[in-house]
Amino acid sequence: MPFTFPVSSRFGPQPADPVGDLFSVLSRGDIISFAGGIPDGALFAFDDLRSSFEHVLAHQARRALQYGATPGEPELREAAAALVARDLPTTPDQIQVTSGSQEGIYLAAQALLSPGDVVLVEEPTYLAAVQAFMLGGARLVGVEADAEGMLPDALASAIAEHGAKVVYLIPTFANPSGKTMGRQRREQIAAVLLGTDVALIEDDPYGRLRFSGEPVAPIAALPGMAERTILLNSMSKVMAPGLRIGWMRVEGALRQILGIAKSAVTLQSPALNQLAVAHYLTHHDLDAHIASVVGPYRERRDALHAGLMAMLPATASVTRPDGGMFCWVRLGDDTDTAQLLPIAVEEGVAFVPGWSFYAADPDRSTMRLSYATNSPEMIAEGLRRLASALGR
Repeated sequence: MPFTFPVSSRFGPQPADPVGDLFSVLSRGDIISFAGGIPDGALFAFDDLRSSFEHVLAHQARRALQYGATPGEPELREAAAALVARDLPTTPDQIQVTSGSQEGIYLAAQALLSPGDVVLVEEPTYLAAVQAFMLGGARLVGVEADAEGMLPDALASAIAEHGAKVVYLIPTFANPSGKTMGRQRREQIAAVLLGTDVALIEDDPYGRLRFSGEPVAPIAALPGMAERTILLNSMSKVMAPGLRIGWMRVEGALRQILGIAKSAVTLQSPALNQLAVAHYLTHHDLDAHIASVVGPYRERRDALHAGLMAMLPATASVTRPDGGMFCWVRLGDDTDTAQLLPIAVEEGVAFVPGWSFYAADPDRSTMRLSYATNSPEMIAEGLRRLASALGR
């Protein structure tokens, strides 16, 4: 009989990946995509990035092309610590470099979770985090949320009921909802966690892409929270995702455990990219670059939000985020957006159905739309096509 590879129970069943399934469709030139959560490549700081890579190859080539330290190159850890320290005192030895924040989520899951452990997540939450936790054998439990995110009372009840090991949150410009927790809500969440032995994985890939409202420090910056939080940051959304550079801020003995996990998975993140990013952060102006991109993103957010509000029925709701890359739509009727998607593709537009962002009991009338890569004119045409699909 034919050979069949034995597959660990940790690998199944896994949630579907509608974003991955859309890639073949999005390669068609006639599709206007609201699906991918990716920055606009036309806005990258090409000249500054090129000069940083050229500097590294001219002056540090042997080191950049050689194996490096698992925690990360010292220059990048120092530059990362300086960025994080704007909100939370941080030293370079509290930084573990990762290949994007996605690897950080996976490493945190490997370090903190055993099969059967419970992870509490906001409903809805980031699809690839759900996949990483489930791959580790965790059981995900969704916690009720409102317009500001996870409800503290619901969190306390879920911890008491399920004996949770970890809470995973994206408090600022959440993927997929676009929501942001205010300071008071963050303090309430912290108060709940401080009365337990539950750890926090705080994911912050979008926090610097703010268009409006006042910045809010991460939950990890609140008294008592730094020691129980793995704080994830990434250069993917603010510089370029192809760099695959992010980091974790972590204290105590967990640093060594995460280092072992990192060594087992990738040994190190590419030294060339680390050194180039470090050079960029110390010789160019990241804040000025971010300021140059938030204007176009704000304009596109406004176009998408206003267009959706004008075309959707009165039963629908649409988030208007203060930053990040996503609007979250709840049609509030019996429309199943998973069934709507192929009709929309026929009309020449794509989005991500919302059901896949839920740990359980999904609202199937929801969908995620990104405004990041389309001009206001393209957004208007995409919404015209979406309206046609809804009409069918």
